[in-house]
Amino acid sequence: MHRMPDAVVLCGGTGLRLRPVIGEAAKTMAAVAGRPFLEVLFRQLVRHGFNRAILAVGYQKEAIHSYFGSCAFGLQLTYSPEERPLGTGGALRNSADLVETDSVLVMNGDSYTDVDLKKFVSDSFEAHADASVVVVPGDGRNDCGFVVLDKTGRVLGFNEKNSDTASPVINAGIYVLSRPLVYEIAPEREISLEREVLPVWIREGKHLRGFAHPGTCMDIGTPQRYLDAQTVLANAEEDASVLR
Repeated sequence: MHRMPDAVVLCGGTGLRLRPVIGEAAKTMAAVAGRPFLEVLFRQLVRHGFNRAILAVGYQKEAIHSYFGSCAFGLQLTYSPEERPLGTGGALRNSADLVETDSVLVMNGDSYTDVDLKKFVSDSFEAHADASVVVVPGDGRNDCGFVVLDKTGRVLGFNEKNSDTASPVINAGIYVLSRPLVYEIAPEREISLEREVLPVWIREGKHLRGFAHPGTCMDIGTPQRYLDAQTVLANAEEDASVLR
């Protein structure tokens, strides 16, 4: 097994839709079962053998840094602040110089999927993929990114609603990327990893693979999903199959 890569957690979102229930707090700091949502992700990373995480922070970045400091649950924390919104791709590129491993795990800071992250990383390395993404079955939602895979698991496209190859699955927002690939993202620009960067890499012929997980992706982006998370994620670290 290769060394576990550094993790980049994208924490820059303002959470405008959640303002009625969490006020001015950052979305990643919204309380879930009495603890900040980020704690759920940190504990997941530690369970799967990660040692270091870089937090790509924007809105309320000082509050996040003040709360967690430089270490949480045995996970070393480093901060990559953005002075203006950079989007998911721009925030990732902004953190590139802080990554110390050849590859990086990237995850959204406002969603949780009970996937085996260690196996995900291992499979990506074994496939010699330029990039890999966790995908989960569709659940009827229309505000998430769809991914089309061929029969071998290679990613053919994103947000395609019709395909003769396979039924689209949902992007869970968890990736393994080679570090050199991160440097291909244009610096100091607001850019979406999902809508702009990944489709370009596919057109360029890069090897992108989907890692199919039978569970679901729980995000806290709306008041109802945030309410649902209070019970669904209450014991996430004890129950690895909480979302299955």
